[in-house]
Amino acid sequence: MSLVEKDLKYIWHPFNHKGTEIVPIVKAEGAYIFGEDGKKYIDGFSSWWVNMHGHCHPYIAEAISKQALELEHVAFGGFTHPQAVKLAERLVNHLPHNIDKVFFSDNGSTANEVALKMAIQYWFNQGEERNKFITFTNDYHGDTFGSMSLTARGGFNEPFERFLFDVEFIETPNEKNREEILSRFESLLQSNDVAAFIFEPIVQGAAGMLIHSPKILSEMIALCQKYNVVTIADEVLTGFYRTGEFFSSDHLEFKPDVICLSKGVTGGFMTMGVTAVADKIFKAFDSANKKHTFLHGHSYTGNTLACAAANANLDLFETEETQQNIKRIVKQQSEFIAKIKKHPKLRDARNFGTISAIELDTEGERSYFNTEGNDAYKWFMDKGIVIRPLGNVLIMIPPYCIKEEDLNYIYSQIELFLEKVA
Repeated sequence: MSLVEKDLKYIWHPFNHKGTEIVPIVKAEGAYIFGEDGKKYIDGFSSWWVNMHGHCHPYIAEAISKQALELEHVAFGGFTHPQAVKLAERLVNHLPHNIDKVFFSDNGSTANEVALKMAIQYWFNQGEERNKFITFTNDYHGDTFGSMSLTARGGFNEPFERFLFDVEFIETPNEKNREEILSRFESLLQSNDVAAFIFEPIVQGAAGMLIHSPKILSEMIALCQKYNVVTIADEVLTGFYRTGEFFSSDHLEFKPDVICLSKGVTGGFMTMGVTAVADKIFKAFDSANKKHTFLHGHSYTGNTLACAAANANLDLFETEETQQNIKRIVKQQSEFIAKIKKHPKLRDARNFGTISAIELDTEGERSYFNTEGNDAYKWFMDKGIVIRPLGNVLIMIPPYCIKEEDLNYIYSQIELFLEKVA
């Protein structure tokens, strides 16, 4: 049996429906992944947005290898280790000044799940019952039940909706709807029943890289501070320079109380989630009363290998080469989107930082279930480019090591696709 035949016999893949083509990948280097048949592909979406500095980066690989020979893992309940302490200190120093503590978990969904539970218990520990959460329409916060509840209804979550708790969904802000959004938002906050406001800051990933106003979002955080409501920034996608700054919260005047990280935190090597919190959140749990303890933990919390990868990842961000690459990619993405924005076969083209998206003008609304992107995906794969679509939206989020000519090749093929196929 071939690799694909064995895969189809034994493996259940995420997000794949019947008939989805499986491509066997056997190695990777830099911005490239290589198929079993030797074909080279440019990884234009950073393997689900996780890869930062390129595949199999020798510096991160060496850090993991070295750590594996010293200490591969130790239970994080009651123990600690140098890599975790080093990573926590470095993250706190990079995060907004109000963030003081980090809680480790396993992935983006759990980072948000942890934040959700922290927000509920934060009020419980103070003798208050607050039951309401506010989030943006079209937000996506994960696949565990709490994070699903905070995610837009329909689509991903339709079979489970009857099990999800109620959430107030509010439209993302822009200059046209500013007054309406702020008015409704403040009205919800005045109920004194809101536990937290959770949001994807500036860019809504799974919705198709929709972009909203950082200025008005900052005003919403200020309102939360006025009414003493916890704010949670889901930076699973937007962290680590995806929006041009280290964190998208750096674009905001007023800072969130909790920031959730994953995807890029280990450079694409290991699984890790981080829920970073302001000291005021931690203090509500820092008690001799055992009932105030945050009783949440995973077997691989604070894994030494993941922490070693994350520390090596941060080292690479501190190099001049990485910083210059990020600036170049931001410039290239901006210039390309400006060039094709008015193309007649596009409904929209948008970008922020290193993220860009082009929305094909197809039948039906923008949706993950819009199948028009499937043909585009196959077309680009044939050209040696991986751009996994979100419905009819093609996403470009390249690793920071991508060469200028490779990014320009992707752009040229997009233009060719729009002229000849779309």
